Amino acid sequence: MLRVVGFASRLCRGPARQLSAAAASPIPAPNPSPEIAYNKIFINNEWHDAISKKTFPTINPATGEVICQVAEGDKADVDKAVKAARAAFQLGSPWRRMDASHRGKLLNRLADLIERDRAYLAALETLDNGKPYSIAYLVDLDMVVKCLRYFAGWSDKFHGKTIPLDGDFFCYTRHEPVGVCGQIIPWNFPLLMQAWKLGPALATGNVVVMKVAEQTPLSALYVANLIKEAGFPPGVVNIIPGYGPTAGAAISAHMDVDKVAFTGSTEVGHLIKKAAAESNLKRVTLELGGKSPNIILSDADMDWAVDQAHFALFFNQGQCCCAGSRTYVQEDIYNEFVERSVEKAKSRVVGNPFDFKTEQGPQVDEEQFKKILGYISTGKREGAKLLCGGNPAADRGYFVQPTVFGDVQDNMTIAREEVRPAAPACQFLSTLAVGSNPDTWSCDARHELISWCSVSWSVKVRFQN
Repeated sequence: MLRVVGFASRLCRGPARQLSAAAASPIPAPNPSPEIAYNKIFINNEWHDAISKKTFPTINPATGEVICQVAEGDKADVDKAVKAARAAFQLGSPWRRMDASHRGKLLNRLADLIERDRAYLAALETLDNGKPYSIAYLVDLDMVVKCLRYFAGWSDKFHGKTIPLDGDFFCYTRHEPVGVCGQIIPWNFPLLMQAWKLGPALATGNVVVMKVAEQTPLSALYVANLIKEAGFPPGVVNIIPGYGPTAGAAISAHMDVDKVAFTGSTEVGHLIKKAAAESNLKRVTLELGGKSPNIILSDADMDWAVDQAHFALFFNQGQCCCAGSRTYVQEDIYNEFVERSVEKAKSRVVGNPFDFKTEQGPQVDEEQFKKILGYISTGKREGAKLLCGGNPAADRGYFVQPTVFGDVQDNMTIAREEVRPAAPACQFLSTLAVGSNPDTWSCDARHELISWCSVSWSVKVRFQN
């Protein structure tokens, strides 16, 4: 059975573009109880119990109930996976002798298989992560397939250079794969983060040992089986469910891992960088959290700015590294903006993530649920004005009401630390220093934003036509 789901066309940036494009797309009706086919460790294209025989529960965040037990990998399993990956990377192995164009074919084949099983994967992601099924199907799975196809196209296009030199010399550069890549992915976009890590690593001929988040292991393990079905040689991709202090730490400190890539908290990023430095000085890539501001100027279209600021924070239950988790509003429009933002937050539909009407599902687990409620209590204690929300949104599960604070000062905890889905609104006059990933909303391109948006990694200016 197919269901047509409509989304407002005002959602016009980032993942919202996928929603707009698919506004009238048919979505298969979800299966809220998808069969769990894979819950073990994937090494050498085979399924293994943990060497310790330990397991851990993965939880349905909408109910708080156990979905199933999953094999708990630790250092011994990481050692086993790295050994398999190193063997797959040896000179003369099928993977090292494979044509670059054929690596691209395998990535495209994997994308085909994910498209084939798109509805199942979306349901599995919703069950294990809590995000609305319609979002998982229209946004996450769409972006996964596009990501893999993008890097498939790059597989035979990584070129070295020939460099002219004086004298009788021939000088050239050649791009070589790094080797064994340790990859540690988070729980907010499990499938998409997996694709972001696998795509470039495999396109360039590397091998992978991936630790998936203990909160959301199921969809990544299903993709492991699709990797085998697509025809990737044994040992090229190895996937370990487990905990950060054991499996994640073992990858970071392993002497035979050549590079580690991590997406997650700044705190853990520090630990990974330290472990990499104290072991074999392996290369490190970190994508960490932030406190990205929305900046609303007085000439912005009010309806547009409110809609975009709302989406920037509350999309994916606020669980985005670049979520707009604080909003600076020019003083003369502050009251109107806050009033409209409160109305919009109150109208947001929180509930069963398998219901097509739901806009916001539960937080991913009890730890995040309690952390958010703790930040809300801190905001009230420090003097911010709670304008709406602030409480659990259901009797069971990890649902939090969409929350808006007013009268927030820069030195308050909720203005400085990651807290979502709660929106602190601050007002400003004419000067402002902001952190990473600021989004600025204006109708006038003549604003010299760079002069007062300092200390920023990137400045994105949104002008309405």
